[in-house]
Amino acid sequence: MINDVLPLLKQLIVIESTKDKPQQINEILKLAKYQLSGFTASEFTNYNSRSLLYQSEKTKSKQFRVILNAHLDVIPGKPYQFKPFEKDGKLHGRGAYDMKAAAAVEILIFKELANKVNYPLGLQLVTDEEVGGLNGTKYQIDKGVKTDFVISGEPTDFKIGNKAKGIIWLKIKTKGKTGHAAYPWQAKNAVWKMIDLLYEIKKVYPEFESEVWKTTVNLAKTETTNLTFNKVPDECSACLDIRYIPEDKDRVISKLREIIKNKAELELLLNEPSVYTNGNSKFIVILRKSIHKVAGTQPQFIAKHGGSDVRHFNQAGCAGVTFGPIGYGQHTDNEWVDTQGLSDYYKILKAFLLSLN
Repeated sequence: MINDVLPLLKQLIVIESTKDKPQQINEILKLAKYQLSGFTASEFTNYNSRSLLYQSEKTKSKQFRVILNAHLDVIPGKPYQFKPFEKDGKLHGRGAYDMKAAAAVEILIFKELANKVNYPLGLQLVTDEEVGGLNGTKYQIDKGVKTDFVISGEPTDFKIGNKAKGIIWLKIKTKGKTGHAAYPWQAKNAVWKMIDLLYEIKKVYPEFESEVWKTTVNLAKTETTNLTFNKVPDECSACLDIRYIPEDKDRVISKLREIIKNKAELELLLNEPSVYTNGNSKFIVILRKSIHKVAGTQPQFIAKHGGSDVRHFNQAGCAGVTFGPIGYGQHTDNEWVDTQGLSDYYKILKAFLLSLN
């Protein structure tokens, strides 16, 4: 099975499985089903978002001891990124690192071990993680899927991601008074009003030049309904992506409301909690031993700035971590995964799953 990882990964990368291409999403699910044709699959669809849940023959319910979680969707890329190539021990391509490499390994490790381990093992393949995971992983959980422990193969370079920031998406809207651009004193410019407000927010949540474990605010986009140069805009909106540390979970929104007061309207679009799984849990202890046994390194914990579908399991009271192979460049034009590391990743997961017998 281990020798099949690279060929399968290349097949997965070729498929442009972005959310705006439903036919390609169908194709990648078709490939996964072909690979796992000997196993029972439950199919889920919510708001046109499809996902799969595989289980071993002995598993008669949706209650698992371990679930391997992988997302098959990727963000859009340039055409050449969907033509995988190998160079200097690296496989390049969109999704190689995030996270089709881990998906390929999880598919094949499940295929090898599902009917050999003496406990319920699940494989969860979703297609909407890059847009929030609400209709894939979360929907399955809402339909009764539970597990004692989940591993999501998000990029971690063999580190164990047991902590992650929460996510808030906000839309702020300022309003003014329209008028002719030649007579601005007769109007009230909503864009300038927004700029002043964003400046106040930036003073509290500044940009950082290096990695820090602090709450960050990204100004994702600004919009106005104005379509011409010679008109004063009377409306402006700004979208903020906020990644907050667990310590800030109760004060981020209240602080922003304090800054905004009655100067603008605030709309909460998404509020996903932070993630934490105790590093001394029996599953993590066994995972650390498996990493040390295969890779010969002392496993490290990592606090993840980005979100993952593990948060949906945490909300349901299930423990979990992100743990993925070695690579670089998720969501960039230069994305790759280390090919030797893929072999080790397979061996680590195999050692972990067999140790639970």
